[in-house]
Amino acid sequence: MLPAVPKPLVHMLAQRYIAGPTLADACREVKTANAQGKLATIDVLGEEITRDDEARAIAGAYRDVFQTIDREALDSNVSVKLTALGLKLDYDLCRENLESVLREAAGRNNFVRIDMEDSSTTDDTLRLYRELRESGYENLGIVLQAYLRRTLDDIRSLADLRPSVRLCKGIYVEPPELAYQGYEEVRGGFLRGLEELLDVGCYVAIATHDEWLVSEGRRIVARRGLGREEYEFQMLLGVAEPLGNRLVREGHRLRIYVPFGEHWYGYSLRRLQENPRIAGYIAADTFGRLVPRRNGSI
Repeated sequence: MLPAVPKPLVHMLAQRYIAGPTLADACREVKTANAQGKLATIDVLGEEITRDDEARAIAGAYRDVFQTIDREALDSNVSVKLTALGLKLDYDLCRENLESVLREAAGRNNFVRIDMEDSSTTDDTLRLYRELRESGYENLGIVLQAYLRRTLDDIRSLADLRPSVRLCKGIYVEPPELAYQGYEEVRGGFLRGLEELLDVGCYVAIATHDEWLVSEGRRIVARRGLGREEYEFQMLLGVAEPLGNRLVREGHRLRIYVPFGEHWYGYSLRRLQENPRIAGYIAADTFGRLVPRRNGSI
C-alpha cells in the first residue's frame, strides 16, 4: 500500500529515523546523540543513482561529511552503500569512489563501514572489502546479515582479516534458498553469527532492536569478559530509544545510525516495506502523537 500513500505522509512516518535532507540536519541529530553519551554513524542516502556523475557526487558528499565531523567535533564515523557509489554501474568506478572516501577518512583518523545490501551485491561487496583491506586500508569495516544462510561461511572466509563487522538481522526480501524465513530461525542465525565472529577475534557491532537479542548479546559479551571498547551495540535513529538509553546507562557503547539526504523518499519506502515491524512501530507512535489520548481512550 505504501507507494499509493501521499509523499507528505510517508515523510511523516519516516522522519523519526531520517535526520532530514541536509548534512546540517544530520549534524543536529549526531550532536544530540553525542550529548546523550551515544556514538553515531552518518549515511548519505543515494541508492537511486543511475549515472557516473551521481555516484561521484555521493563520494564527494561523504568527503564533506568527514570535514564536517572534524569541524564540529562530532563523535561519528560513516556508513556507505556501494550501489550509491556506483557498484551497479561499474565495479572500478565504485572502487575509485570508495577509495577517495577512505583516503579522506584515514587523513582524519576516522572509519568507513560498508553497508550490506540485497543478495545480488553480496559477492562484489565482500570482494571489494577484501581487496581494499589487502591494499592497506585498515579503517574499513563490513556488514553481515544473520538471516543469510551463507553468513557463517562468509565469517570464516574473512577471518584472516580480523574484520570489524556490524552484525544485523537483514531486511531485504530474499528467497528461502538464500535466507532463513522464520523469526526464530533468524534469531538463531544472529546468535550463531555473533559467537563465530567473536571466536575469530572480530570487533562486533551488535545491530538490533530485538530486546531478546540485545539481552543475549549482553550475556555473551559478559561471559567472554569483553571490555567496553571491544564491542558495541547499534540502533537506527528514532527506533527503540528506551532500550538504547538503557544500554548507555548500563555502560555499553551504543552507536546510532543517522541517514540524511535528498533521496529520503525511496529509502523510506524500502525501509517501511522491507521491515513492517519498524513501519508499524513508527506509524503507531506517530498516530499517538497526532491523536492524544483522552479519558483513557483514543
